[in-house]
Amino acid sequence: MNFTDHMAVATWTAAGGWHDSAIVPYGPFSLDPATAVLHYAQQIFEGLKAYRHDDGTIWTFRADKNAERMIRSAQRLALPALPSEDFLCSIEELVAADIAWVPTAPEQSLYLRPFMFATEAFLGVRPAKRVTYCCIASPAGPYFASGLKPVSIWISTIYARSAPGGTGEAKCGGNYAASLLPQQQAAEHGCDQVMFADAAEHRWLEELGGMNVYVITTDNELITPELTGSILEGVTRDSILTLASEFGLTPVERRIAVDELLDGIGSGKVTELHCSYLPESKSGADHSEIFCSRFRSAYVSYISSSSRKACTRKPSYDAANK
Repeated sequence: MNFTDHMAVATWTAAGGWHDSAIVPYGPFSLDPATAVLHYAQQIFEGLKAYRHDDGTIWTFRADKNAERMIRSAQRLALPALPSEDFLCSIEELVAADIAWVPTAPEQSLYLRPFMFATEAFLGVRPAKRVTYCCIASPAGPYFASGLKPVSIWISTIYARSAPGGTGEAKCGGNYAASLLPQQQAAEHGCDQVMFADAAEHRWLEELGGMNVYVITTDNELITPELTGSILEGVTRDSILTLASEFGLTPVERRIAVDELLDGIGSGKVTELHCSYLPESKSGADHSEIFCSRFRSAYVSYISSSSRKACTRKPSYDAANK
């Protein structure tokens, strides 16, 4: 995996707030062995992409939503909130510095990974008083190199990704670490992904290790599990719910029982199971292919109408170290 030449950084301290923001050469961090994140996992991150359009301009997709979610994640992990304006400026300045890295080929993009972690060196269970923010970037190809195709899913009713009152609605590394063992088990059973049920009853669908889930029925409903505090609210999830009605689908947010899903697949009432917006047809119906191709066209249109162009504001990041 290749990373671009630069990264955006900023420091927060309890005494001084956010300061020392800059675009600097990409490189490693030096951490004290007692650095808080290594012991107490006080860390959050985001993920989004920058796209090069046919006219050569570079756009991100709904980056303001990632900024808002990072603030919510920070609040849950007792980390300082990075203002949305600073989040967006860090992305814009990084893309501007490494604009040559943004791919030009179809279905390729520049993946952006903003993250924040506790960097105070101490041992003790309390919020850190020193925090580092960073954003790095890497060129990315299609999610599935061989093209869109069905994925097989292993439903885990033993392990849970998150529990009520936990950190499920925050985008933090611990949630993903908790999904790794079940993901290994899914692979051992010949499956591509693992789907988690709720922690209390192991009865209700929640999400995959890294994707929200959607069910399409013969009633033309697009159903996704309602947000309960243990499910990460995806930016793509919100976009799909917004666009669904354009394809004759009624978006519904409610609890979905594992038994309801399996019975629906068996009876044919459930025609498709989607992860993000990648379809898996369960009944042989051609609606999946039609929906996928039409949705991808609308998705591109949505990028054009709802995204923000990189580097459009007065820079707030010090680019002297470019």
